[in-house]
Amino acid sequence: MNSNCDVHKLVRRFNEDEAVWRRLGRRRALRYMFGSQRGLLEDILERLDWIVAERECREVRAVGCSAQ
Repeated sequence: MNSNCDVHKLVRRFNEDEAVWRRLGRRRALRYMFGSQRGLLEDILERLDWIVAERECREVRAVGCSAQ
């Protein structure tokens, strides 16, 4: 049963990662479409897009609660 939980946990993590990458791709496309003329370095913009994509797509788990 424990291995079954591990499999579900890995699948959930994979799906979250996939959602974050897809959201990041959309944010990149929008940034390139509108042009990044904010004067910031490209790697800083990339990191900011990654942080926003993670916040939008990752599930927040409370400490002490079991994930189901």
